Amino acid sequence: MTIEFPSVEPPSEHVRTEALARHAVLTKPVGSLGRLEDLGAWVAACQGECPPRPFTRPRVVVFAGDHGVAQQGVSVYPPEVTGQMVANFLAGGAAVNVLATVAGATVRVVDLAVDSDTAVGDFKVRRGSGSIDREDALTLEEAEQAVEVGRRLVDDEVDGGADLLIAGDMGIGNTTPAAVLIAALTGSEPVAVVGRGTGIDDQGWMRKAAAIRDALRRARPVINDPVALLAASSGADIAAMAGFLAQAAVRKTPVILDGVVVGAAAVVAEELAPGARDWWVAGHRSVEPAHALALSHLSLDPLLEFDMRLGEGSGAVAALPLVVMATRILAEMATFDSAGISGPA
Repeated sequence: MTIEFPSVEPPSEHVRTEALARHAVLTKPVGSLGRLEDLGAWVAACQGECPPRPFTRPRVVVFAGDHGVAQQGVSVYPPEVTGQMVANFLAGGAAVNVLATVAGATVRVVDLAVDSDTAVGDFKVRRGSGSIDREDALTLEEAEQAVEVGRRLVDDEVDGGADLLIAGDMGIGNTTPAAVLIAALTGSEPVAVVGRGTGIDDQGWMRKAAAIRDALRRARPVINDPVALLAASSGADIAAMAGFLAQAAVRKTPVILDGVVVGAAAVVAEELAPGARDWWVAGHRSVEPAHALALSHLSLDPLLEFDMRLGEGSGAVAALPLVVMATRILAEMATFDSAGISGPA
């Protein structure tokens, strides 16, 4: 099987211009709502109409998977927490569940590679992954399968009425492969991408740095082949996320990106489907150093700077109300004419 995505059609530049022109006649000084104005114009461009339609079904999909590199002491938490957290998502007890309820989104969790049985394993590619500092995470066939799962999930959600998508992650040790992918595709050195993840101490940081160094050495020969790179250095959850983000762009569906793990998937997705990044907005900037590199590589500016590093899609969901407000400003705010207010002289 060979992974190929259709050419990505960009959001409508004509509609974006129309949306910015509409901002000029709303009852406010031009530019007075700052980035909310550009954000609303982006939504209108994605939808291909101005005023834009208010969102009716924002959807969070959390990709869960275990990572063999977690056995190398790169996380504070033991690997079994991944499966336990899947149960927590399903029970509605995780941070993203609470945030999504407040923001008006719904949450779906999918087990791609949890190293235990879960209630949501219909799309499971394998249990866990190889330890990327010494072996490939996946076979090429598994990487392709995972990317295809991501594509199918987008089709399932969009065909079911989802009009805005958020990808979240759950996997102990997953910031290590994320850092490797970002370093490989941005040309960064290992020390520039090593973060504290779940809160590792100095000894853990050194173990993580060594794992990233060794994994990056294995990744560099395949950086020009995104599927081979996913096989060498990701995991089924991250590979599926890359397919998900690329397919969302193909399906012309806007996405709010989350933190470093989703950022890593996004960097690969842009390789799979060039131009996909035009359909994404960065919800926040994580404190993980690799995330800033990923956002810079994608030319995306974050909406929030809240020092978040949880994952799950939490930072993206925290930014969702801003996207909703930006959309509704364009759709519902009065113009000078309709309100009978004198415009600028």
